[in-house]
Amino acid sequence: MSSIKAAITGIQAFAPEYILTNKELATTVDTTDEWITTRTGIKERHILKGKGLGTSDMAVEAIKGLLKNTNTLPEEIDLLICATITPDMAFPATANIISDKAGIKNAFSFDINAACSGFIYSLFTASKYIESGSFKKVIVVGADKMSSAVDYTDRQTCVIFGDGAGAVLLEPSANGNGIIDSILRTDGSGRIHLHQKAGGSVKPASYETVDNREHFVYQDGKAVFKFAVTNMADIAVEIMKKNHLTANDISWLVPHQANLRIIDATARRMGLDKDKVMINIQRYGNTTNATIPLCLWEWEDKLKKGDNIILSAFGGGFTWGAIYLKWAYD
Repeated sequence: MSSIKAAITGIQAFAPEYILTNKELATTVDTTDEWITTRTGIKERHILKGKGLGTSDMAVEAIKGLLKNTNTLPEEIDLLICATITPDMAFPATANIISDKAGIKNAFSFDINAACSGFIYSLFTASKYIESGSFKKVIVVGADKMSSAVDYTDRQTCVIFGDGAGAVLLEPSANGNGIIDSILRTDGSGRIHLHQKAGGSVKPASYETVDNREHFVYQDGKAVFKFAVTNMADIAVEIMKKNHLTANDISWLVPHQANLRIIDATARRMGLDKDKVMINIQRYGNTTNATIPLCLWEWEDKLKKGDNIILSAFGGGFTWGAIYLKWAYD
């Protein structure tokens, strides 16, 4: 095993200015603030407004801030990975577009689509390029414009999602800090419960698919909740046991912000007090690939070098996983 680990050395996020509250949603769809809050924990979410603006534009804002914060030049970046399920277009990769807009000229780049688990899948992938010695500076950005894929007449899904982006810089570390271990899982049979019905090669866009509103998120909420509440908690506990960690050893759990009840269940299974759990779902909703970096960004000033941190996520596909890392800076 390589003695070099991939360490997060910087973090930056971006949330659009416009805030869509539960109160406003209740004026357009049959719901209430109490109904939304009780079932999800969400009070508001940020929405990207503006003609011609997409996922790449939010990602670029996060990356520009990241480069500035870490005193890194765009030409120093070796690789950029974008985790997203709302690409700017079918092709080229949104990562390619981001690189161009951010002035990143000497890197190669690609997208990873693993639904809400995409950010931790991308972190794992990026860490291997660092550990192998191939690259010195890698950016992983999680970004989604979920408002582009949400049916705002469907109260089951429109209350959940928001827009946002978060990016981290990964660099080699030889002092034991960085990404220590990861466990990633997939169960493709779960796709029937959470997917977008049309727009792919199986069912290309047509007048019929548009009229039938099949280009939006479809979710069987009860089935997804059942799988998520079990698997996200189980994978977090599994990585703790694998690395001989107790609840006392864990400084922070950084869970995907899909539903407050799922987050609470995961923390309970890990034996963690709530003050060790990063929760901001009430202000951002589920930003899919941006939830975990948004949390790390907001809690950055509370993180200490050597902190044991567990990242855990669950997403459509089904995909899920956990990463154990030691924070690399104060």
